[in-house]
Amino acid sequence: MIDYKQKETYDFDDLVEIVTLLRAPGGCPWDREQTHRSIRRNFIEEVYEAVEAIDTNDTALLREELGDVLLQIALHCEMEREAGSFDIHDVCDELCKKLIIRHPHVFGDVSASDSEQALASWDAVKMKTKSQTTYTEAMRSVSKALPSLMRGEKVQKKAAKVGFDWDGPVGAMTKLNEECHELDVAIELGNRENQVEEIGDVLFTVVNVARLLHIDSEHAMELACDKFINRFGMVEQLAAERGIDMQQASLSQLDSLWEEVKILQKHQTNGGK
Repeated sequence: MIDYKQKETYDFDDLVEIVTLLRAPGGCPWDREQTHRSIRRNFIEEVYEAVEAIDTNDTALLREELGDVLLQIALHCEMEREAGSFDIHDVCDELCKKLIIRHPHVFGDVSASDSEQALASWDAVKMKTKSQTTYTEAMRSVSKALPSLMRGEKVQKKAAKVGFDWDGPVGAMTKLNEECHELDVAIELGNRENQVEEIGDVLFTVVNVARLLHIDSEHAMELACDKFINRFGMVEQLAAERGIDMQQASLSQLDSLWEEVKILQKHQTNGGK
């Protein structure tokens, strides 16, 4: 048993034992009550917080957030150990075996001189080990729990592997204009079901354009959200300085403030020129 008050440093085995103690009778009431489903959102949030640490290049925060992600993994594994299904050592064992099998260019006799060949080798072995005989099966295996833009990009990449792809972003942009027109028609007709479908087609095609421009659509959306929030904040501040009640102001008044802020931001970006 761990004497946690006496140890200077802890390792992976200590983590596993601590989590077991937290879930055991006499441990933490909250931890004992949790299920895979109840902490599902926690898992997602911890991963995104680790991603934020990566994006902000904060090494200390990344170390902390990776620990939080690891805790989630340990909790899920402990739940299955209690149920007699598997434990964290089984997870590590399966992962190691998968890494060895999917890297025949490292642990076998397959050659891969660059990252593109390495990925091709990985995909080929993955399809074989998962008994996927068609690319459609590979597409369907892409997790539906992924953010939609990310899932769309992964599906498109699998289609591109068999040549089902645009030659470049120009063709995809033509398709985007076509999809936008179809959305216009759906809006005019007032067909709700068709509007949902066409919005989906527009978003899917936007992801295609981004992919062909080698732009991460998920990241681009993050930047767009940040830009909107920052610009909205400046509009709100400007409205307050001029005694304008945003809730009572007309759309034309707010749009005028928006354009003013937009010009100001461009002026600042260009160094005042």
